[in-house]
Amino acid sequence: MKAVILAGGKGTRGKPYTEYFPKAMIPINGKPLIDYVVSYLKSFNFIKEIIIISDYEGLGGQIKNYYGDQKNIKFVQDSQSGTGGDLLHIEKELKNESQFLLWFVDNLCAIDVKKMRDTFKEKNSFACIATRTKRKEETGFAIVENGIIKEFKEKPTMKLQLSECLGIYMLRKEIIQKIKKKKQKQVNLSFDILQELSKEGKVSAHDIVDKEWVDAESPMMLERNKKLVTKIIKQMGL
Repeated sequence: MKAVILAGGKGTRGKPYTEYFPKAMIPINGKPLIDYVVSYLKSFNFIKEIIIISDYEGLGGQIKNYYGDQKNIKFVQDSQSGTGGDLLHIEKELKNESQFLLWFVDNLCAIDVKKMRDTFKEKNSFACIATRTKRKEETGFAIVENGIIKEFKEKPTMKLQLSECLGIYMLRKEIIQKIKKKKQKQVNLSFDILQELSKEGKVSAHDIVDKEWVDAESPMMLERNKKLVTKIIKQMGL
């Protein structure tokens, strides 16, 4: 199996920092964010190659310079055609593959990729998305009765009414043909492709259960959640 890391994007939420380096290169303890993802993916022996999609003509060139000519890492130019559109450029790289893992670079999580692959196969799905049903909040809450606060809950872990989707997917290679059929400049993977497949019962969910996850949108966000980030990196074995 091959793993594809989407490391393009404009990093809007990370400005002004991402005006000087791509989100993938946000430093964490002296190493760029993307290197934690790459190292973690390499720890699964069934992942034979990692393809990184980014704008190498722009700031993404920093990613290529960082890795150089490392074995089993390939670089594919981002076309700014949406999260689905950019996958069209890896078709030839998946020639002998039936499925692939897609990881959005700003996701930090020690998800068990092997178990996710098992879910994908068991459900015989076209796509499998990592999800979670509980979340530790960043703010305080209160139990209120008749306008009176009875108890405070400081940053509690809340059970979510809806499953939250993370940016980690397992996909059949045929997804590329569905993207092609759209014949539009911008294709959003979730809304233009997976939404339709979900209505056909072809999208499964893999709950990360007690694993933590963080959306590494900016250096400020990572600094604010330093303890959580450290815990996740430890869970990743890095």
